[in-house]
Amino acid sequence: MRGDLSHGLPWLYAYGNQIRRADSDTPMFLTGVNRSGLEYSAPRAVGYLQSAALSRREIEEITAGWSCNVIRLPFNQDWVLRGRDGHPAEAYCDALDQVIDWAASLGAYTVLDLHWLSVDCVYGHLNDGSENYVPPLPNPESIEAWSLLAQRYRHEPAVLFDLLNEPHDRLPDDPNPLWCVAGDGSIVERDEDRVGWDRWTPWAEKLIDTIHSIHPAAPVLVSGVNWGYDLRGVRIRGPNVIYAAHVYPDRPRWEWRDRFGFAGLESPLFIAEWGGGDGDVEWGARLLRFMQGRTCGWTAWGWFDRPRLVENARAGVYRPTKFGELVKGAMKAVFAV
Repeated sequence: MRGDLSHGLPWLYAYGNQIRRADSDTPMFLTGVNRSGLEYSAPRAVGYLQSAALSRREIEEITAGWSCNVIRLPFNQDWVLRGRDGHPAEAYCDALDQVIDWAASLGAYTVLDLHWLSVDCVYGHLNDGSENYVPPLPNPESIEAWSLLAQRYRHEPAVLFDLLNEPHDRLPDDPNPLWCVAGDGSIVERDEDRVGWDRWTPWAEKLIDTIHSIHPAAPVLVSGVNWGYDLRGVRIRGPNVIYAAHVYPDRPRWEWRDRFGFAGLESPLFIAEWGGGDGDVEWGARLLRFMQGRTCGWTAWGWFDRPRLVENARAGVYRPTKFGELVKGAMKAVFAV
C-alpha cells in the first residue's frame, strides 16, 4: 500500500509541544474517541469486523456526526501475528486496514493502540474482581508485531502508533513475570513487581527504534506509567514522539499538572483516554478546560465500552450519554472554529 488507505490526509509530525501537518507546517488539533472491540471480539464464524460490530455507518457517525478527526483503535497483538478461530492474521490486519480506510475517507486519522497481547493471558484481577488483560509491559513478540505494522503502514500518513496501552505495576495476583529490556538490549524475564520509567523507557525506546527503522516518519505515542497516568520523569529518546496520558474521575484535578500537565511544554501531549459516567460531567468539563489551556488533543473513552459515550453502539444506538453530550459538544466547538 502506498497511501491508498489515507485518502490524501497529510503526514503529521511532532515539533516542540505541537502535532503539526507536514503539508502546511501548521498545528493539527486531534480530537476523537476510542473505538474498542477489535482487541477482544473473537471472530468465530462471522469475521473480525462483524464480531466487533464495526461498520462504515458507525465510522460515519463518529466522524461526520460527532466531528471526530481521530479514532483510537485498540488491537490484539496475538491476532496480528496469528489470527484467531481459523481466521488468519492477514484477515485481522485487513480488518484494521478497513477501519483505517473508512476513517481516512471521512477525514480522520487512526491511532493503532497495542491494548492486549492476548485473550488467553490474564494479568491478575482488578479491585472489582474482574480479570485484567492489559499487560504491565510488552513481551518479545511486541517487537515482531510493531515491525509488521510499521512495514504495513509505512506509506500511510493516516496511521499513528501507540506503543502500549497502560504500563503499570504487576497486580498482586498476576502470575506472569515481567519482560524487561536489559542493559545490553536483550529481553529478559524478571520476577519484579514495579514498573516505573526505569523499566518502561528502555522498552519504549526499543519499540520506537524498531518502528522508525522501517517507517522513519511514524508518529509514536508513549503512555505514562501507573496505567498511563503518570508522565513525571519521562524523557524518551527519538523523533516524532508524542506523550500520552490516561485520566479518569479517580484522578483528582490537583494532581494533573504534576502528573502529566508539564509534558505539553516540551513535547506534544495527547490525552489518549478520558471518560466518565453521568455523575462525572463537571469533572469532565474541568478536564476539558485543562486540555484546552494546553492545546493538547485527545480521544475520549469509550464509544463501545464503559464508561460509554453513546447508549448502545453494538445495537447502533448512538444517542449520547450525559458524558457523551459533553464530549460531542467539545468536538463540535473545535470543528466550528
